[in-house]
Amino acid sequence: MGRVTERRRVLRVRGERVSSRPDTLVAEEPLEIRLNGKPLAITMRTPGDDFALAAGFLVSEGVLGARDELRNIVYCAGATEDGSNTYNVVDVRTAPGVVMPDITLERNVYTTSSCGLCGKASLDAVRTTTRFPIADTPPVRIGTPLLAGLPDRLREAQRVFDRTGGLHAAALFSESGELLDIREDVGRHNAVDKLVGRALQSGQLPLSRAVLLVSGRASFELAQKAVMAGIPVLAAVSAPSSLAVDLAAETGLTLVGFLRGPDMNVYAGEHRIALPATAGQG
Repeated sequence: MGRVTERRRVLRVRGERVSSRPDTLVAEEPLEIRLNGKPLAITMRTPGDDFALAAGFLVSEGVLGARDELRNIVYCAGATEDGSNTYNVVDVRTAPGVVMPDITLERNVYTTSSCGLCGKASLDAVRTTTRFPIADTPPVRIGTPLLAGLPDRLREAQRVFDRTGGLHAAALFSESGELLDIREDVGRHNAVDKLVGRALQSGQLPLSRAVLLVSGRASFELAQKAVMAGIPVLAAVSAPSSLAVDLAAETGLTLVGFLRGPDMNVYAGEHRIALPATAGQG
């Protein structure tokens, strides 16, 4: 929609040199997600792929799991007092028979670009039972050289990051290393939702032979989103949280952190990682 970036004037200081120039910034706007006409969640996101974001969010919430459960998604007109369409409110309409969550004031979720589902009442509330238990048969096997090359390929594909330096990215790779899809957003959890939503819309769930790579850290929420989409391998260029490791161990998810060149830490699901033949354990 042409709203991914915005221009702002900045005072640029480089040592003793001071100049004024326009700078390109990543856009951040709220998106309200409604479910069959009822408000469900608000997230701060980079505009673009909004329908996929909403669909992916509902996969992670356990509402949707198949393309035929989604009737349509529309932008809501009249989102402002003057009745104009801001393209910041979407309504997801589900097919008949889809079980609705309990949408109450306590259940209503506010998400942010930094922390994701901060409004969850408790840890138990986010341990949603997935429709796609991770049981890849035969197991996905990823060699460490293949994993080592993925962050550079993710970075090379980040078009908006090159202009702003302010976006997270998430990418799906095949087990042979083919780049399947990549999305960028000011929030890494939104980038993952966009990937999962696009997979739902194209009838590709579960993503049972895919590797999910995220920029930055691997939080509990990102691990949960991987599990809900049936993704067997989650890799991050930075650290995982303790809860992300616990969830990976419980669900069979392979979790790799600190993926930087040939170096990486495998926190769970090491049976999917083809280690070097000379590898030893100390």
